[in-house]
Amino acid sequence: MLPGGFSEVLQAKDREAFREAVVRFAQQLGFDTVAAITVVDHGVSGSEFISVDNTPEAYTNAFSDSGVGRRDPVMQHLRRQSVPIVWNRQTYLDRGLGDLWEQQAAFGYSTGIAMALHLPEGKHFVLGVDRERPLPADTLELQRLVADLQLFAVHAQEAALRLLLPAPMQPEKPSLTPRELEALRWTMEGKTAWEVGTILGISERTAVLHINNAMHKLGCVNKHAAVLKALRLGLIH
Repeated sequence: MLPGGFSEVLQAKDREAFREAVVRFAQQLGFDTVAAITVVDHGVSGSEFISVDNTPEAYTNAFSDSGVGRRDPVMQHLRRQSVPIVWNRQTYLDRGLGDLWEQQAAFGYSTGIAMALHLPEGKHFVLGVDRERPLPADTLELQRLVADLQLFAVHAQEAALRLLLPAPMQPEKPSLTPRELEALRWTMEGKTAWEVGTILGISERTAVLHINNAMHKLGCVNKHAAVLKALRLGLIH
């Protein structure tokens, strides 16, 4: 079973449930505001932004202003990098953008952590959490926050693609054989390939073959990612 917040966001049934799960997880990490943004590139016609957030109403216009986004050093980092950025006032001062920081700090956006997942077919997922008080000075504590947020982002983007994108943009469900699905279900329960083979009455080598075939069909690099994607697509429960 996936830990609380990860499982909750993955199992969200609609946009509002997804938003509640994202906000709750951010607050459990000690952050006041959060934005989860799905971006779809449409070539020459530009990009589509689908945001789920708890931005203060008074800051909504500035938050969604594309002109501000083009200046913002955090957003510019996320456009090019997959490495998380830990930012504060100095991040803006170093680029001569202290005025931009002052504007957002008035609404509680003083420091935070943000990251982007750049996905196939021109899709991207951005997750950022923010707060007014400083981030932990202890390096290990800060690293744990970043790691928790990275793991959550992987689960959240799976749910975001399922819940927020229109049907034509949804990926087709791959066709897995009954044996491949059984192998994934037992893998989800923490069974090794040898144990899966024993349960299904097949050799360990054949069990590995079924798992690898499932991974290939799902476009995943390891069996854990395959289980996660199969859950999201409703192929296993």
